[in-house]
Amino acid sequence: MANPFDAALAANDLPILRRGPARVLQLNLTRRCNLACHHCHVESSPRRREAMDARTIGRVLELLQQSPEVEVVDLTGGAPELHADFRRIVREARRLGRRVIDRCNLTILDEPGQEDTAEFLAREGVDVVASLPCYQEANVDGQRGRGVFERSVAALRALNRLGYGVPGRGLVLDLVYNPTGVGLPPPQAALEADYKRELGALGIQFGRLLTLTNMPIRRHAEWLARRGELERYQALLVNHFNPAAVPHLMCRDTVSVDWRGELFDCDFNQVLDLPLGGARRTLWDVERLEKLEGEAIATAAHCFGCSAGAGSSCGGALLP
Repeated sequence: MANPFDAALAANDLPILRRGPARVLQLNLTRRCNLACHHCHVESSPRRREAMDARTIGRVLELLQQSPEVEVVDLTGGAPELHADFRRIVREARRLGRRVIDRCNLTILDEPGQEDTAEFLAREGVDVVASLPCYQEANVDGQRGRGVFERSVAALRALNRLGYGVPGRGLVLDLVYNPTGVGLPPPQAALEADYKRELGALGIQFGRLLTLTNMPIRRHAEWLARRGELERYQALLVNHFNPAAVPHLMCRDTVSVDWRGELFDCDFNQVLDLPLGGARRTLWDVERLEKLEGEAIATAAHCFGCSAGAGSSCGGALLP
């Protein structure tokens, strides 16, 4: 077998992963971020300067017009809001009738030059998927930096005032949890109830909680290695491989595009430089994304991170 993940598929009488219809176009607009979280698999920080150029953005929008099967444009980074053309991309994608997701770290909303970003997102009807790894201040600040929890709470209150997360207002605000220690996320529904109780006490409303498994690659792998826990964590993921999660893996319906315009099966493969289907291609090498359907998906040992326990994706747990 090519890798341990493919071996696990075969041992459970599962075929290799193949792409279905491309429903989500995920764009990593920039590696620049105002934070430098130790779990960040993209290794973003304020010092990074990689960013999608105007030519690449033009091709993204052209391909989006040519690919009506794509329902969602998922904007990530780094902090996608820091990209100079962030608002242009949002406006054009919304004009084309696509749902747009902004993967927001919350603290970006009070950075200089971003003071009206929340209002812009509300005006365009953008879904906000906001990182908040815990509802306790000490855990958040320990993972993401001093003062991040307080700034995040202020940003959530500001979003609520605009109608985000408020029933009946139509503006989606989901929160993202990832473990602050070494382990799999707890059951998503139970943890969501805890978040709603604790954040509700602070006057904060939101829609869903999405639980993500930390991926043992790049910066997070280095953090685990320094603690002497990398091998134990990797073994944990392998030992909790769940065949029932495999049909729901996000790589089946997502095309991930990096800042250079290169194509990948997921954001994690992008970081590891594993090109889409194992063949290096760019946005200019495909006429329509629907033509990728049926292609094999590039896999490696890190895929156990998405298929362990209840499974993990950019949309949260894969199984109840």
